Amino acid sequence: MTDFNPRDLRNAFGSFLTGVTVITARTPEGQPVGFTANSFASVSLDPPLLLVCPGKSLSSFETFRAASHFAVSVLAEGQEDVSNTFAGFKGDRFARVAHDIDLHDVPVIRGAVARFSCATQQAIPAGDHCILLGRVVAFDHDGSAGLGYGGGRYFSLGLERATGESAERGAVVGAIIETEAGILLEQTADGLRPPQITMQGRTNQLEALAAGLAQRGISADLNRVYSAFDDHRLGTHHTYVLATATARTADTGLRCVAPDDLPVQRYTTPAITTMMARFALETRGRAFTLYLGDEVAGETHNA
Repeated sequence: MTDFNPRDLRNAFGSFLTGVTVITARTPEGQPVGFTANSFASVSLDPPLLLVCPGKSLSSFETFRAASHFAVSVLAEGQEDVSNTFAGFKGDRFARVAHDIDLHDVPVIRGAVARFSCATQQAIPAGDHCILLGRVVAFDHDGSAGLGYGGGRYFSLGLERATGESAERGAVVGAIIETEAGILLEQTADGLRPPQITMQGRTNQLEALAAGLAQRGISADLNRVYSAFDDHRLGTHHTYVLATATARTADTGLRCVAPDDLPVQRYTTPAITTMMARFALETRGRAFTLYLGDEVAGETHNA
Protein backbone atom coordinates (compact mmCIF):
# COMPACT_ATOMS: atom_id res chain seq x y z
CA MET A 1 0.00 0.00 0.00
CA THR A 2 1.33 3.44 -0.97
CA ASP A 3 2.04 5.62 2.05
CA PHE A 4 0.15 8.80 1.08
CA ASN A 5 -0.96 11.44 3.52
CA PRO A 6 -4.78 11.36 3.06
CA ARG A 7 -5.17 15.10 3.58
CA ASP A 8 -2.46 15.90 1.03
CA LEU A 9 -4.06 13.53 -1.48
CA ARG A 10 -7.47 15.07 -0.86
CA ASN A 11 -6.04 18.54 -1.48
CA ALA A 12 -4.41 17.34 -4.68
CA PHE A 13 -7.68 15.84 -5.92
CA GLY A 14 -9.40 19.10 -4.95
CA SER A 15 -7.22 21.12 -7.32
CA PHE A 16 -9.29 19.72 -10.21
CA LEU A 17 -12.02 22.26 -11.06
CA THR A 18 -15.45 20.62 -11.21
CA GLY A 19 -19.12 21.35 -11.21
CA VAL A 20 -21.32 20.68 -8.18
CA THR A 21 -24.20 18.20 -8.16
CA VAL A 22 -26.81 16.89 -5.75
CA ILE A 23 -27.51 13.17 -6.02
CA THR A 24 -30.94 12.01 -4.88
CA ALA A 25 -32.88 8.76 -4.43
CA ARG A 26 -35.48 7.20 -2.14
CA THR A 27 -35.14 4.58 0.57
CA PRO A 28 -37.22 1.38 0.24
CA GLU A 29 -39.68 3.05 2.64
CA GLY A 30 -40.02 6.05 0.32
CA GLN A 31 -37.92 8.53 2.30
CA PRO A 32 -36.02 10.98 0.05
CA VAL A 33 -32.23 11.11 0.52
CA GLY A 34 -29.57 13.22 -1.11
CA PHE A 35 -25.96 14.36 -0.90
CA THR A 36 -23.66 16.87 -2.58
CA ALA A 37 -21.03 15.47 -4.92
CA ASN A 38 -18.48 16.66 -7.45
CA SER A 39 -17.54 13.07 -8.33
CA PHE A 40 -19.79 13.05 -11.40
CA ALA A 41 -18.96 12.29 -15.02
CA SER A 42 -20.67 11.62 -18.31
CA VAL A 43 -19.73 8.17 -19.64
CA SER A 44 -21.51 7.45 -22.90
CA LEU A 45 -24.02 8.92 -25.35
CA ASP A 46 -25.06 5.58 -26.85
CA PRO A 47 -26.32 4.24 -24.58
CA PRO A 48 -26.70 7.40 -22.44
CA LEU A 49 -24.69 6.69 -19.28
CA LEU A 50 -23.28 8.72 -16.41
CA LEU A 51 -21.60 7.90 -13.13
CA VAL A 52 -21.50 9.23 -9.60
CA CYS A 53 -19.49 8.00 -6.63
CA PRO A 54 -21.25 7.87 -3.23
CA GLY A 55 -18.88 7.32 -0.31
CA LYS A 56 -19.29 4.58 2.27
CA SER A 57 -19.24 7.24 5.00
CA LEU A 58 -22.67 8.44 3.85
CA SER A 59 -25.54 7.45 6.13
CA SER A 60 -27.52 6.86 2.92
CA PHE A 61 -24.79 4.81 1.21
CA GLU A 62 -26.73 1.53 1.24
CA THR A 63 -29.78 3.27 -0.19
CA PHE A 64 -27.79 4.53 -3.18
CA ARG A 65 -25.89 1.28 -3.64
CA ALA A 66 -29.14 -0.69 -3.86
CA ALA A 67 -31.40 1.93 -5.51
CA SER A 68 -33.11 1.01 -8.76
CA HIS A 69 -33.31 4.70 -9.72
CA PHE A 70 -31.52 7.89 -8.77
CA ALA A 71 -31.23 11.46 -10.06
CA VAL A 72 -28.44 13.98 -10.59
CA SER A 73 -29.06 17.75 -10.36
CA VAL A 74 -26.23 19.94 -11.67
CA LEU A 75 -26.35 23.08 -9.54
CA ALA A 76 -26.48 26.57 -11.01
CA GLU A 77 -24.46 29.65 -10.14
CA GLY A 78 -25.88 30.98 -6.91
CA GLN A 79 -26.94 27.62 -5.47
CA GLU A 80 -24.15 27.43 -2.90
CA ASP A 81 -26.72 27.18 -0.10
CA VAL A 82 -28.27 24.13 -1.78
CA SER A 83 -24.85 22.53 -1.99
CA ASN A 84 -24.09 23.32 1.65
CA THR A 85 -27.45 21.96 2.80
CA PHE A 86 -26.94 18.60 1.12
CA ALA A 87 -23.30 18.49 2.22
CA GLY A 88 -23.81 18.96 5.93
CA PHE A 89 -27.30 19.79 7.20
CA LYS A 90 -28.52 17.03 9.55
CA GLY A 91 -32.25 17.77 9.44
CA ASP A 92 -34.80 17.50 6.64
CA ARG A 93 -32.77 18.74 3.69
CA PHE A 94 -35.69 18.65 1.28
CA ALA A 95 -37.75 20.94 3.54
CA ARG A 96 -35.08 23.61 3.08
CA VAL A 97 -34.59 23.32 -0.69
CA ALA A 98 -37.13 23.80 -3.50
CA HIS A 99 -37.44 20.63 -5.53
CA ASP A 100 -39.59 18.74 -8.02
CA ILE A 101 -40.35 15.05 -8.50
CA ASP A 102 -39.19 13.12 -11.57
CA LEU A 103 -40.95 10.31 -13.41
CA HIS A 104 -39.65 7.72 -10.91
CA ASP A 105 -40.76 9.76 -7.85
CA VAL A 106 -37.18 10.84 -7.13
CA PRO A 107 -36.65 14.47 -6.02
CA VAL A 108 -34.68 16.78 -8.33
CA ILE A 109 -33.47 20.27 -7.41
CA ARG A 110 -35.49 23.19 -8.74
CA GLY A 111 -33.38 25.80 -10.53
CA ALA A 112 -30.57 23.37 -11.39
CA VAL A 113 -28.76 23.81 -14.70
CA ALA A 114 -29.45 20.20 -15.71
CA ARG A 115 -31.34 17.30 -14.11
CA PHE A 116 -30.85 13.67 -15.06
CA SER A 117 -33.23 10.87 -14.09
CA CYS A 118 -31.40 7.56 -14.12
CA ALA A 119 -32.03 3.85 -13.88
CA THR A 120 -29.18 2.12 -12.09
CA GLN A 121 -27.10 0.14 -14.57
CA GLN A 122 -24.48 -1.15 -12.15
CA ALA A 123 -23.06 -0.49 -8.68
CA ILE A 124 -19.32 -1.19 -8.67
CA PRO A 125 -17.34 -1.38 -5.39
CA ALA A 126 -14.40 1.04 -5.50
CA GLY A 127 -12.38 1.34 -2.28
CA ASP A 128 -14.13 3.64 0.19
CA HIS A 129 -16.65 4.63 -2.50
CA CYS A 130 -19.02 2.97 -4.92
CA ILE A 131 -19.20 3.77 -8.65
CA LEU A 132 -22.88 4.10 -9.42
CA LEU A 133 -23.39 3.75 -13.16
CA GLY A 134 -26.73 5.14 -14.33
CA ARG A 135 -28.61 4.98 -17.63
CA VAL A 136 -30.25 8.33 -18.35
CA VAL A 137 -33.96 7.85 -19.02
CA ALA A 138 -34.96 11.54 -18.94
CA PHE A 139 -33.29 14.91 -18.51
CA ASP A 140 -33.82 18.66 -18.77
CA HIS A 141 -31.32 21.46 -19.33
CA ASP A 142 -31.93 25.23 -19.17
CA GLY A 143 -28.65 26.42 -20.68
CA SER A 144 -27.60 28.65 -17.77
CA ALA A 145 -24.18 28.65 -16.08
CA GLY A 146 -23.24 26.02 -13.52
CA LEU A 147 -21.74 26.37 -10.06
CA GLY A 148 -18.03 25.58 -9.95
CA TYR A 149 -15.84 24.15 -7.20
CA GLY A 150 -12.10 23.85 -6.85
CA GLY A 151 -9.41 24.31 -4.24
CA GLY A 152 -11.95 24.05 -1.43
CA ARG A 153 -14.18 26.93 -2.56
CA TYR A 154 -17.01 27.75 -4.94
CA PHE A 155 -16.57 29.88 -8.03
CA SER A 156 -18.80 31.29 -10.77
CA LEU A 157 -16.56 31.29 -13.82
CA GLY A 158 -19.03 32.83 -16.25
CA LEU A 159 -19.85 35.72 -13.95
CA GLU A 160 -16.26 36.39 -12.99
CA ARG A 161 -15.23 36.45 -16.65
CA ALA A 162 -18.04 38.87 -17.50
CA THR A 163 -17.30 41.25 -14.66
CA GLY A 164 -13.59 41.17 -15.51
CA GLU A 165 -14.19 42.63 -18.98
CA SER A 166 -14.34 46.14 -17.51
CA ALA A 167 -11.09 45.84 -15.55
CA GLU A 168 -8.98 47.90 -17.97
CA ARG A 169 -10.98 51.06 -17.32
CA GLY A 170 -10.80 50.69 -13.56
CA ALA A 171 -13.13 48.90 -11.20
CA VAL A 172 -14.44 49.10 -7.68
CA VAL A 173 -14.47 45.68 -6.06
CA GLY A 174 -16.07 45.11 -2.67
CA ALA A 175 -17.49 42.46 -0.38
CA ILE A 176 -20.72 42.11 1.58
CA ILE A 177 -19.21 40.38 4.59
CA GLU A 178 -21.33 38.42 7.06
CA THR A 179 -20.00 37.97 10.60
CA GLU A 180 -21.64 36.65 13.75
CA ALA A 181 -22.08 40.26 14.87
CA GLY A 182 -23.72 41.43 11.63
CA ILE A 183 -22.79 42.74 8.20
CA LEU A 184 -19.42 44.49 8.11
CA LEU A 185 -19.70 47.98 6.59
CA GLU A 186 -17.28 50.84 6.06
CA GLN A 187 -18.13 54.25 7.55
CA THR A 188 -17.32 57.20 5.28
CA ALA A 189 -18.22 60.89 5.38
CA ASP A 190 -20.93 60.22 2.77
CA GLY A 191 -22.43 57.21 4.52
CA LEU A 192 -21.93 53.47 4.75
CA ARG A 193 -20.71 51.07 2.07
CA PRO A 194 -19.30 47.54 1.93
CA PRO A 195 -15.50 47.40 2.32
CA GLN A 196 -14.05 47.91 -1.15
CA ILE A 197 -10.97 48.73 -3.19
CA THR A 198 -10.40 50.54 -6.47
CA MET A 199 -8.15 48.76 -8.92
CA GLN A 200 -6.72 49.24 -12.41
CA GLY A 201 -5.63 46.77 -15.06
CA ARG A 202 -6.29 43.06 -15.29
CA THR A 203 -5.13 42.01 -11.84
CA ASN A 204 -7.23 39.18 -10.44
CA GLN A 205 -10.09 40.98 -8.74
CA LEU A 206 -10.65 38.50 -5.94
CA GLU A 207 -6.97 38.33 -5.08
CA ALA A 208 -6.71 42.12 -5.05
CA LEU A 209 -9.81 42.41 -2.88
CA ALA A 210 -8.54 39.77 -0.43
CA ALA A 211 -5.23 41.63 -0.14
CA GLY A 212 -7.00 44.95 0.41
CA LEU A 213 -9.21 43.48 3.11
CA ALA A 214 -6.23 41.84 4.80
CA GLN A 215 -4.54 45.25 5.05
CA ARG A 216 -7.51 46.32 7.17
CA GLY A 217 -7.31 43.23 9.35
CA ILE A 218 -10.21 41.43 7.67
CA SER A 219 -9.74 37.74 6.91
CA ALA A 220 -12.75 36.87 4.76
CA ASP A 221 -13.84 33.89 2.71
CA LEU A 222 -14.87 35.41 -0.64
CA ASN A 223 -17.67 33.63 -2.47
CA ARG A 224 -19.91 34.33 -5.45
CA VAL A 225 -20.59 37.58 -7.28
CA TYR A 226 -23.72 39.31 -5.94
CA SER A 227 -23.90 42.56 -7.94
CA ALA A 228 -22.07 43.82 -11.01
CA PHE A 229 -23.06 47.21 -12.38
CA ASP A 230 -21.83 50.36 -14.07
CA ASP A 231 -22.32 53.61 -12.18
CA HIS A 232 -22.44 56.15 -15.02
CA ARG A 233 -22.58 59.07 -12.60
CA LEU A 234 -19.18 58.08 -11.23
CA GLY A 235 -17.79 56.56 -14.44
CA THR A 236 -16.87 53.31 -12.67
CA HIS A 237 -17.75 49.65 -12.78
CA HIS A 238 -18.64 48.00 -9.47
CA THR A 239 -18.50 44.34 -8.48
CA TYR A 240 -19.58 43.12 -5.05
CA VAL A 241 -19.19 39.55 -3.85
CA LEU A 242 -20.70 37.70 -0.92
CA ALA A 243 -18.28 36.81 1.84
CA THR A 244 -18.05 35.54 5.41
CA ALA A 245 -15.64 36.33 8.24
CA THR A 246 -15.33 34.63 11.62
CA ALA A 247 -14.84 37.82 13.62
CA ARG A 248 -15.17 41.56 13.28
CA THR A 249 -12.08 43.64 12.71
CA ALA A 250 -10.60 46.13 15.18
CA ASP A 251 -10.53 48.76 12.39
CA THR A 252 -12.43 51.76 13.81
CA GLY A 253 -13.64 52.74 10.34
CA LEU A 254 -15.78 49.63 10.16
CA ARG A 255 -18.98 48.69 11.95
CA CYS A 256 -21.34 45.72 12.06
CA VAL A 257 -25.02 46.17 11.20
CA ALA A 258 -27.74 43.58 11.78
CA PRO A 259 -29.27 42.37 8.48
CA ASP A 260 -32.76 43.65 9.43
CA ASP A 261 -31.30 47.11 10.05
CA LEU A 262 -29.59 47.41 6.67
CA PRO A 263 -32.48 49.11 4.79
CA VAL A 264 -32.63 52.07 7.18
CA GLN A 265 -28.94 53.00 6.97
CA ARG A 266 -27.55 55.92 4.96
CA TYR A 267 -25.26 54.72 2.17
CA THR A 268 -22.78 56.47 -0.10
CA THR A 269 -24.75 56.02 -3.35
CA PRO A 270 -28.30 55.12 -4.42
CA ALA A 271 -26.98 51.97 -6.11
CA ILE A 272 -25.50 50.68 -2.84
CA THR A 273 -28.70 51.63 -1.01
CA THR A 274 -30.71 49.45 -3.42
CA MET A 275 -28.18 46.62 -3.26
CA MET A 276 -28.16 46.48 0.54
CA ALA A 277 -31.96 46.57 0.73
CA ARG A 278 -32.06 43.60 -1.67
CA PHE A 279 -29.47 41.76 0.41
CA ALA A 280 -31.45 42.36 3.61
CA LEU A 281 -34.55 40.85 2.00
CA GLU A 282 -32.78 37.89 0.43
CA THR A 283 -30.71 36.99 3.48
CA ARG A 284 -33.90 36.04 5.34
CA GLY A 285 -34.48 33.06 3.08
CA ARG A 286 -30.83 32.62 2.02
CA ALA A 287 -32.03 32.82 -1.59
CA PHE A 288 -29.54 35.18 -3.19
CA THR A 289 -29.90 36.52 -6.72
CA LEU A 290 -27.36 38.14 -9.03
CA TYR A 291 -27.84 41.73 -10.24
CA LEU A 292 -26.37 42.80 -13.59
CA GLY A 293 -26.99 46.29 -14.96
CA ASP A 294 -26.22 49.88 -14.01
CA GLU A 295 -27.03 52.22 -11.14
CA VAL A 296 -30.56 52.76 -12.46
CA ALA A 297 -31.82 49.51 -13.98
CA GLY A 298 -30.79 45.95 -14.61
CA GLU A 299 -31.84 42.33 -14.16
CA THR A 300 -31.70 39.98 -11.23
CA HIS A 301 -30.96 36.35 -12.03
CA ASN A 302 -32.50 33.74 -9.77
CA ALA A 303 -30.24 31.16 -8.16
